[in-house]
Amino acid sequence: MPATSRLKELSFFELYDKFIYDSKTGRRLQPNGKIISAGTLDNYKYTAKLIKKFCMEKHFQLRIRPIKYLNKKELITEKNYWKKFYKKFTDYLYVGCGHFDNYVGQNTKNIRAFFNYLNKDLMLGVGEFHKFFYTRKEEIPIVTLLPEELNFIIYDKGFEADLSKRLAQVKDVFVFGTTVALRISDLLALKRSHLRIAGGIYYLVVRSKKTNTDTQIRLPDYAVAIINKYQNKYRTLLPPFNKVNLNLYLKELMEKAGFTHPITKTRERRGKSKEMTKKMDDKSTAYRFCDLVTTHTMRRTAITTMLSLGVPEQVVRKISGHSPGSKEFFRYVSFAQSYQDQETGKMFERLKEKRISVL
Repeated sequence: MPATSRLKELSFFELYDKFIYDSKTGRRLQPNGKIISAGTLDNYKYTAKLIKKFCMEKHFQLRIRPIKYLNKKELITEKNYWKKFYKKFTDYLYVGCGHFDNYVGQNTKNIRAFFNYLNKDLMLGVGEFHKFFYTRKEEIPIVTLLPEELNFIIYDKGFEADLSKRLAQVKDVFVFGTTVALRISDLLALKRSHLRIAGGIYYLVVRSKKTNTDTQIRLPDYAVAIINKYQNKYRTLLPPFNKVNLNLYLKELMEKAGFTHPITKTRERRGKSKEMTKKMDDKSTAYRFCDLVTTHTMRRTAITTMLSLGVPEQVVRKISGHSPGSKEFFRYVSFAQSYQDQETGKMFERLKEKRISVL
């Protein structure tokens, strides 16, 4: 075989564009046969932009080389080439851009998926060098409200009376979100057509965009009051919000609720934990609970509240759309268990006081 054919090089970015196109059009599917979600496609596109930026700033020439006709020396060269790319690219993300394990791991995972596509879908035979690309993942602590705190947000009339009109709407979205356990994209897309009323009882019936799982949950009176408040005012069931703005408003809402106790925030780089602080008045200070509340807090609070107050795991899983073996779901189970242990401990303490007099 002539050397020019043996060392044939293909365009990395042209192939990556085809990878995105085939994922978008259904030519490439998930292992379970489902189509690639819009969120995953966005991640693929962002990874492409990131790699292009890396190549431009670090002057790295990126290419794909089929290995079928390479000799041993050339295979070693190819292996070293991809190990060099991985090191330089992750160094760029960690050191140059200041990112953490979850972000770096997600982009690495996308690149691994691309190489699997080249080998399995296009059958280009580009080698298994991508298996050296470690996909680190960090366990970020779950930030949720305790049942007592959620009770305050839902029922305290004095707190509600002091809110501005906009923050009152934020409170309604938050309360509804902490009741139904939907992902934020599904929550903000709810319409009247997602309601089912039977015998005067309101149910929310919705299919998750991300997992295509159906959820049906009975709505309590306070949630019904919220959706009736906004009936015929918007196209959606709840007031519309931009996700970025909603995150800011939620922090303000939690601050007004008095949830300002210090909380430790840690992140990981290459598996090593680092405690994070924030800048205030040119000083570093610890994060407060309200600073870490986001739209994700609604779903997480809903799940942990259900588990903490005794709803069976399989019922909560059905509502939240988690699979039976979901690692993420069992993080919620573990978190809720700590609350149950605390409440059980209080019961045992009260039990000590229940003594009878023996004459």
